[in-house]
Amino acid sequence: MNASRSARERVREELTREITEIARSQLATEGAAGLSLRAVAREMGMVSSAIYRYFPSRDDLLTALIIDGYTAIGVAAEQADAASPPDDHAARWLAVCRAVRDWALAHPHEYALVYGSPVPGYQAPQQTIAPAARAATVYGKIISAAHRAGALDPPGVCPPPPESFRPDAAALRDSVMAEVPDDVAARAVAAWAALFGMVSFELFGQFENVITDRGAFFEHAMRCQGRLTGLPA
Repeated sequence: MNASRSARERVREELTREITEIARSQLATEGAAGLSLRAVAREMGMVSSAIYRYFPSRDDLLTALIIDGYTAIGVAAEQADAASPPDDHAARWLAVCRAVRDWALAHPHEYALVYGSPVPGYQAPQQTIAPAARAATVYGKIISAAHRAGALDPPGVCPPPPESFRPDAAALRDSVMAEVPDDVAARAVAAWAALFGMVSFELFGQFENVITDRGAFFEHAMRCQGRLTGLPA
């Protein structure tokens, strides 16, 4: 009985994996808005009603793909950070930036799903929040560690953040940037947003006929953002 149930579970896991792999290939050809459970079932040779046992709706399948994407980019960030010297906060920041860019270039359609335009009619459920925060948590730990070590030395070119940012900074301290003061949190958020802005510009073609050596320019831009946050040059 137990062996039989285990075999059924393995079959279900394998079919679920195959469904999500085919769905990812659909992202490349049809985009997230064109994702279709019926089309996935047709490619697998299943009757359309059978696929609903695994994913009751298109949105459930989208949610699985989104969680997979956020998880993958979070793992890439975690591994890059873990491979860097713990006391070299600037090196850790740059390693995470490179890992995000490398993952995005290797998985452009999955990146577009999680960081591109919202899918019409789709509302992301609560279960996507923790995976979405995974990479940001890595970055928050870097900034928190640099602050505790007294390693942050911002260049002094930024005005203080607006008063309205105070509750946001408090929430960030509670979630991903423990002990970090408001001004550091504001610069850190701006740098994090700049990272994904750079990646998106490169991935979605805004650098065409503008930036030739995008790898070198990305490196320069992320060093600048790190410096603006207060990390050593």
